Amino acid sequence: MHRKKRIVKKKKKINSKNTDRKILEEVIRVDHAGEYGATRIYDGQIAIFGKNSKIGKTIQHMADQEKEHIEKFNELILEHRVRPTALLPVWNFAGFALGATTAIMGEKAAMACTVAVEKVIGEHYQQQQNLIKHDYKELKKTIKKFEKDELEHHDIGIEHDAENAPGYSIMTKVIEFGCKTAIAISKKI
Repeated sequence: MHRKKRIVKKKKKINSKNTDRKILEEVIRVDHAGEYGATRIYDGQIAIFGKNSKIGKTIQHMADQEKEHIEKFNELILEHRVRPTALLPVWNFAGFALGATTAIMGEKAAMACTVAVEKVIGEHYQQQQNLIKHDYKELKKTIKKFEKDELEHHDIGIEHDAENAPGYSIMTKVIEFGCKTAIAISKKI
């Protein structure tokens, strides 16, 4: 009996070096959903501001990076055979509506939206890096790179006077709450 316990402990140690399949699926599913939602937010903002306005060019830069992110997660979904969230149609509509609505409120409000979303996503990517083990070094590296991009977007929002948007504090808290809720739901559904 003593011998069996030692074997079980040894197996647990070996498994702790590998990423749990359920965690891998949740990471890929939620990041795919989040990057899709981000592309739709920027699509909504560009629909209002246009690509050629000064702020439109700034938003387009961020949108181009988000496009790179979603393309990578589209590949990972297929490569790892992960079911995407069933809520993509909701995130499609909600993302575009959030982007367009904040853009209609003005440049500062659009940038406040960016600050709120990218703050949550940056924190989320930071947490995920602790969940991914050494068996998925490339995924971990990708998430780290994307985290850097998202934090760059956050800083761009701050540089574009987001904190002076009317109702900044309330707006960002509501958007942050919405993002955190979308993350929690997209992991499972």
